[in-house]
Amino acid sequence: MSGVSHIEVDGGDDGLRVDRWFKRHYPELGHGRLEKLLRKGQVRVDGGRVKANTRLEAGQTIRVPPFGPVSAEAPRKKAKPAFDKKEAAFIQGLVLHMDESIIVLNKPSGLAVQGGSRTERHIDGMLEGLKFDLPERPRLVHRLDRDTSGVLLLARTASAAAKLGKAFKHRQTRKIYWALTVGVPRPENGTIRMMLAKQMGPAGERVVPVDPDTPGAQSSETHFAAVARAGQKLAWVAFMPVTGRTHQLRVHAAEALHCPIVGDGKYGGADAHPGGEIPSALHLHARSIEIAHPDGGRLSISAPLPEHMVKTWDLLGLDQEDDGNPFEELDV
Repeated sequence: MSGVSHIEVDGGDDGLRVDRWFKRHYPELGHGRLEKLLRKGQVRVDGGRVKANTRLEAGQTIRVPPFGPVSAEAPRKKAKPAFDKKEAAFIQGLVLHMDESIIVLNKPSGLAVQGGSRTERHIDGMLEGLKFDLPERPRLVHRLDRDTSGVLLLARTASAAAKLGKAFKHRQTRKIYWALTVGVPRPENGTIRMMLAKQMGPAGERVVPVDPDTPGAQSSETHFAAVARAGQKLAWVAFMPVTGRTHQLRVHAAEALHCPIVGDGKYGGADAHPGGEIPSALHLHARSIEIAHPDGGRLSISAPLPEHMVKTWDLLGLDQEDDGNPFEELDV
């Protein structure tokens, strides 16, 4: 029987529930036994008691007690089928950059990063196809919404995941998103600061602006600047988020700028669909990221626009070769 272990949560497990973390790293430990260990306080996070549904954050330390051998009567898991070669070819085709510690993907719009109750196909389920010469599959270190395309970082080692996770946690990254909005922001550049919280409504969970004293309220901050416009009806807007709240850019565009992102019916309603020849898909793209590389120096990489945004940019005569980064001039 091994002794107590103290394991740091890496970036790929940021936001994961405690029970799912154990299922991922200690699949032999059944849920019932885990619940018993939690009740007795033998499993702790940063020294405190937690529940099975507690969400973890990168950098936290999990106390893993010795839980003894697995019962011989426990059912054996079925062997996993060989990873689908077509899926491997697909995920490998998304690679923009790879080195010893990092893989960067250009995530397509419409593909989820992680699975859910009604999501069977997702990036996390395809990571086996990105092992290449290493024994372990790469780890997710941040996420994008299902319908947001663009730059997605993966760590190839636990050490790289920990370093990248800390960089995201401490906001030591520079991320730029491109969007097409319905309407032109007034003023055309500035900074949005809002308190946001998740709330359930008739159409399901939404993120909404709230008062600071609202339970679950989180601060959010985004720099924005209009890069170009198509008359007064549409604008190419660059966003640089400081925080990384769920649906942050979509809510900021719709609620603070009153210019919803094209294709974002959830937050913009019918106004988010200008019609005509403009595709109805969400026009939000994680264009670039700059971050400290785990092995030293800095990594800066951009992702080309997805097909539906290329069509719109061509239709509106917007220049895809523009770096779309007005923030250098704004000194932010």
